[in-house]
Amino acid sequence: MECHTVAETCEAIRNMTVRGAGAIGAAAGFAMAQAFEAGIKPVEAAAMIKATRPTARDLFYAVDAVFAAGKTSVTAAVKKAQTLAAANVEAAKNIGRHGEVLILNGARILTHCNAGWLGFVDYGSALSPVYTARQNGENLFVYADETRPRSQGARLTAWELLNEGIEHAIVPDNAGAWLMSQGMVDLIIVGADRIAANGDTANKIGTFEKAIVAKHFGVPFYVAAPLSTFDLTADSGHLIEIEQRSADEVHYQTGPDASGIMHTIRVSNPGSDALNPAFDVTPAELITGIITEKGIIKASKDEIRALF
Repeated sequence: MECHTVAETCEAIRNMTVRGAGAIGAAAGFAMAQAFEAGIKPVEAAAMIKATRPTARDLFYAVDAVFAAGKTSVTAAVKKAQTLAAANVEAAKNIGRHGEVLILNGARILTHCNAGWLGFVDYGSALSPVYTARQNGENLFVYADETRPRSQGARLTAWELLNEGIEHAIVPDNAGAWLMSQGMVDLIIVGADRIAANGDTANKIGTFEKAIVAKHFGVPFYVAAPLSTFDLTADSGHLIEIEQRSADEVHYQTGPDASGIMHTIRVSNPGSDALNPAFDVTPAELITGIITEKGIIKASKDEIRALF
């Protein structure tokens, strides 16, 4: 898909044609550059872009950075957007390098949503350590949460793992507690859409539940994210806005038939309403550590402050 205008890029972000923290950030940066190229009022364009996915910190980070560069020139805005996209690749690569030490040979890893190279410009966050470990010869197994309602785990993470030649299984979202109770999970790694100054982390809805169960069974629970995902203006997760998406995402599922033709069907009771919060917030005390491009830190205000 090609987006030739700010409006087209905004719609691609809003409807999740492009999704995942890093990819959203890169797309938002290019959208802001498009605004400068088109002569659209920068303040209005920035507000329009930020309204597409209000929980995603990387989006805000990129818009603000390109907005500032655009005050110098249109060329500077475009260059900044390209620089941010390249930086996203390097950050993800380094997250993999630092996080790999957590993955021992034979590890069984549970992940939620999609935080691989489809959700970044490349490499990913939560899956970057997995891919690095595999490339370095470690044997491992990944449980991919289906991640309803949009099934990013079942559709995207599983597709990535298949392409990487990594043994895996798609599991229902509500299977995590049983898997952990049976001693079948050694480690959980998830991505993040916004991390508050105290370490509270917003991620795809259902992440909070996994963290609670992991704490109960003593399973290490890690968050992987670049520095661009941290929001130092939010003292805690209570200040993170949770995006509310359309009920249709709960009611309907889309997938291919045997010939590859896509179909959309309703999977819920006709006439019933649905709620669709896109994210939840995992308190810092449930997080074992945060894997960043600069290393692994504790989810604490002091260590986050030191990181910056």
